[in-house]
Amino acid sequence: MPVPESQGVVARSLLRDDAYRALRDAIVDGTLAPGERLNDPDLVAWLGISRTPIREALARLEQSGLVQTKPGRFTIVSPLNVREARNAQLVAAAMHELAVREAVPLMSEHELKAMRGANRRFRAALRANDVDAALAADDDFHEVAVEACANPMIRSVLEQVTPMLRRIERIRFASLTGRASAALHDKIVTLSAAGDAEAAALTARENWLTLEPVLAETGAIDEPQ
Repeated sequence: MPVPESQGVVARSLLRDDAYRALRDAIVDGTLAPGERLNDPDLVAWLGISRTPIREALARLEQSGLVQTKPGRFTIVSPLNVREARNAQLVAAAMHELAVREAVPLMSEHELKAMRGANRRFRAALRANDVDAALAADDDFHEVAVEACANPMIRSVLEQVTPMLRRIERIRFASLTGRASAALHDKIVTLSAAGDAEAAALTARENWLTLEPVLAETGAIDEPQ
């Protein structure tokens, strides 16, 4: 399995959550490609940690739909699956809609300023064709409402479904279609500032459903794995 050449890049005190994030990010950014086998010795050498937290992280990644495991045989990076991604998209759209609806009445100018700043960074990243920066800024934008709504169940569900969608968003933010998200972000901020929680929530839902055309163009498989 081709993995980054540097070894021991993660501190040996790494816990399973850190292993999960490292592997998740490598799958999302394409370092670990769809269909690639994930062998324990390679992962141990790359991350510089023991097998136990890696296996725990892989089990969590399987729950998120990012890897597939045949016990005693192999673990691979999941191919992109349109049906599963659509399911994740619908759940994410519903959760972000709920987060915004609950957050708007609680938002101060501080939160609105944070959203505007994140969207400025998002636009700048798109102009620079910097997909990683665009994803980070998009995360920062949506995180404001998720944090402000103070509903831990929303965060828990989003942590489950968002990693799969990030693989699709990388495709979107690498193209001109990503520019539409910035306009919808502006609309969410304007409606939130006006105290219109319902309209802001529905716009948040619309924003996440705009991934649909990208799903249709990925060429991914359309059968459950």
